[in-house]
Amino acid sequence: MRRRFLFALLAYLVPTFALGYAWHLELFADRYDALGIYRPDPIIPFGFLSMLVQGSIFAFAYPRLVARPGAIGSGMRFAALAALLSWSFTTVAVAAKHPITSVPAYLALESAFTALQFLIVGPLLALSARVSIAPAHVASPGSSPA
Repeated sequence: MRRRFLFALLAYLVPTFALGYAWHLELFADRYDALGIYRPDPIIPFGFLSMLVQGSIFAFAYPRLVARPGAIGSGMRFAALAALLSWSFTTVAVAAKHPITSVPAYLALESAFTALQFLIVGPLLALSARVSIAPAHVASPGSSPA
């Protein structure tokens, strides 16, 4: 069970951190700067901690809420629901509370990010379930079991 949780956590955490860093701090940094929403010196460990908490919740929930965790379609359906939940508090709620220079531009950027994020995470969650149910040790041909 720990292995399954770890693989699901990594299926969320690795692509989310990499995409989040590249998207927000590299590719579209000038657009976010123009929106006036982010601090000039982001606290990366807080962002990572946020993703760690989210990933832990999704990793815990995924095998419990999905009938066939290893099926790509199941991963995509879970990701669609997770994306909607995430979008509600990382995009819509932020737009409602922060002084953004262009709410429509912010909503478009963050909506695209969330969609891409979960298009990547969905299949990875399904694959993580497949890997985690494989035997931990597979004997090579000609070797005797331990």
